[in-house]
Amino acid sequence: MSSVPSVSNSITVRLELPGRATAVSELTTAVERSGGLITALDITSARSDRLRVDVTAAARDTGHADDLVEAMRAVDGVEIGKVSDRTFLAHLGGKLKIEPKVPIRNRDDLSLIYTPGVARVCLAIADNPDDARRLTIKRNTVAVVTDGTAVLGLGDIGPLAALPVMEGKAALFKRFADIDAFPICLDTQDTEEIIRTVKAIAPVFAGVNLEDISAPRCFEVEARLREELDIPVFHDDQHGTAIVTLAALRNALRVVDKELSEVRVVMSGAGAAGTAILKLLLRAGARDVVVADIDGVVHRERADIAGGGKEHLAWVAEHTNPEGRSGTLRDALAGADVFIGVSAPNVLQGQDIATMADDAIVFALANPVPEVDPVEAAKHATVVATGRSDFANQINNVLVFPGVFRGLIDAAANRISDNVMLAAAKALSDTVSADERNPAYIVPSVFHPGVAKVVATAVTEAARADVGESAAEQEGSDAPQQAMPV
Repeated sequence: MSSVPSVSNSITVRLELPGRATAVSELTTAVERSGGLITALDITSARSDRLRVDVTAAARDTGHADDLVEAMRAVDGVEIGKVSDRTFLAHLGGKLKIEPKVPIRNRDDLSLIYTPGVARVCLAIADNPDDARRLTIKRNTVAVVTDGTAVLGLGDIGPLAALPVMEGKAALFKRFADIDAFPICLDTQDTEEIIRTVKAIAPVFAGVNLEDISAPRCFEVEARLREELDIPVFHDDQHGTAIVTLAALRNALRVVDKELSEVRVVMSGAGAAGTAILKLLLRAGARDVVVADIDGVVHRERADIAGGGKEHLAWVAEHTNPEGRSGTLRDALAGADVFIGVSAPNVLQGQDIATMADDAIVFALANPVPEVDPVEAAKHATVVATGRSDFANQINNVLVFPGVFRGLIDAAANRISDNVMLAAAKALSDTVSADERNPAYIVPSVFHPGVAKVVATAVTEAARADVGESAAEQEGSDAPQQAMPV
């Protein structure tokens, strides 16, 4: 798939050029002929014979950015000064800071927020630990935790290199849900140590967002922390992806007038995201799902599954593929209504999509390069979605996790259930009205003003309903048993 200029590879070049009338147009033409896109051009100073100009241009990648600089340098009379990478400038010094919410102007203020006044608050919390949610940052904080083993599409790059992503995640929490999130990058890949460390820091937080931890360890980390902590634990690579995918699929099926319970879904990828999507689809009513991984279609008789040792694949085989299909991903795709990819780039081509059923739906979510070229897929499918921002229907977790945590925190929830995830998916899909919905618009923009609030409200209601159901079940189990009337 051909790459296009992107702001993520944007540079600003400070240069001087002659004061002749055509100089600026010569410069812009040189950039455009080299495949760049000028997004800003500011004249910062001028003399009778020279201009100083800041040129901001989008490139395809780092090498292309260098090419654009050389194209500018080749214009007669141009002198290149400082070249700045805008992405690195945005990250300079990090993207987060901590500020006090109360003034510290004098000794009285100091006595209120620190010693001796703070001791009274400490004792109040010691007497009633629930007061921590009311009297500390715990009421509005989330830990964004990673070990750096599965960062974006970059793989195992370690905790330090993962920090910019976790900072970005924390910034999105604040921007879209006014939640104070802290990036925590752990320098260990030991499952037990990760669990132990998160449990040790948990008192500070109202929730834990696990991020970019490789499979299959992420499954045990998430399951154990859910069981052993009294705050919600949300693995965004699993649960966030599952929620936004189900929300998008609900609307895509509305566009093509099909029902989830009646379509055949083929999935590529059985890792963390794929397994979570599968589980939520089944919970939402899907009946015919076929999953393929690097070794082909997952089924009970496949040698590596039948032989044992791959528990999560055995679970997938047990709960999918009701017709016992085998073979390759391409084999499974023939006649399918829906394709969902969370695997690897370019595993399919346009002609593979052509074998699908009429009004096919294609979600090619591998990022940055999807499983199939979206342009080619759109020649044969009615609805096409990706994880990219430069195509229609971007399936992006930022549509989900801020609202989900806002709702969980507002409900003072101590867990996240399937009911909560289903409620979040339904609320997100319903933000796109019937009048708005079309093949190129099945999910709202991440900047849609009501998304986080709508999702948060639905999550709060579902979380509180879970508490009510749990209490009712407990009351029923504690009540004396009465004989059934004859």
